[in-house]
Amino acid sequence: MKTFVIGDVHGRCAQLLGLLEMIPREESSDTLVFLGDLIDRGPDAPGCVEHVLNLSRSNPEHVTCLRGNHEQMLLDFIDGTGNIWITPVTGGELTFEQYAGQTLVINSQTDIDDARNTIVNKIPREHLEFFRERPFYHEDEYAFYVHAGLDHEKHPSETSPQLLLWSRDMKFYKNYRGKPCVFGHTPTSFLPLRGRVGRHGIYIFHSAIGIDTGYNHSSPLSCLSLPDFTLYQSFADGREETHQITSFIPETLKAMRAKARIV
Repeated sequence: MKTFVIGDVHGRCAQLLGLLEMIPREESSDTLVFLGDLIDRGPDAPGCVEHVLNLSRSNPEHVTCLRGNHEQMLLDFIDGTGNIWITPVTGGELTFEQYAGQTLVINSQTDIDDARNTIVNKIPREHLEFFRERPFYHEDEYAFYVHAGLDHEKHPSETSPQLLLWSRDMKFYKNYRGKPCVFGHTPTSFLPLRGRVGRHGIYIFHSAIGIDTGYNHSSPLSCLSLPDFTLYQSFADGREETHQITSFIPETLKAMRAKARIV
């Protein structure tokens, strides 16, 4: 049995579909984990959500999607507890336009209230329910899977949701040595140089494994397979790449590879 982990999708539905076609997943036995941030920045957030929702509901035992900080920002905006989702830096205005069919214009508090009412009425109810149902972490025999990071050596269940969603902790990236932890949230180009080895673009250092390989037009969408450490990547221009990673694999996963006779 394998686990296939997909990093931050950010509305790139075509790349997501291409990536899912690449991976050799046995639906009846292999697990598929999405690290969150299905929405914002890309051209088709609703399409991404719809596809992952359908995958999850058709095979709930083997498909898991975590909550990302972008889903949390959308929920906070809808619930009236925060407005950061509609600031330009998040890319939320693109998701708003894709669901609402109109441009987001904010010049006053009234505009904010109108935008909130619009997105509540336009976004499918099942999409909102899906966001609210998303767990903050997943765990299997190979690793922990979180959106952003851990509170150092603590189990995800002992780590606050705020940290699981938002953390950017250099100490975690450089020093974490617990059970392998696969995370997204921070593009790997912003992670410490020492863990960014090879041409594949992911981050591996001790037991911290980052697979958010960016979200601009030239960035791949990445999926890491465990315990064999095969990396699958799809690009916006239709290119596909596969890498067999052999260096800097955490010792616990090396043992699992050996047990499974993966060489």
